[in-house]
Amino acid sequence: MRNDNVLSNGTELTSYLATAYAEGFCEGEDASMEDQLKAWAYLIQTGTCWSLQGSFGRAANSLIERGLISKKGVIDWDEVNELV
Repeated sequence: MRNDNVLSNGTELTSYLATAYAEGFCEGEDASMEDQLKAWAYLIQTGTCWSLQGSFGRAANSLIERGLISKKGVIDWDEVNELV
């Protein structure tokens, strides 16, 4: 079973790492799509995205509206795989 709170390199997500991977800076600069989605899911699940600057909330809402991540921060991998 896939653990969506752990990055592909085995690192467990934190708020800082999730933000870096979601936005693509520092550690997340060359993040895979899978790790970026895990980061966004983490930010939604923990509610962190709603307390950051507005662009995070808007991006999170877009992912939710597209059905890629639920309001509870669960990734719909079937939906994601249809995009790839």
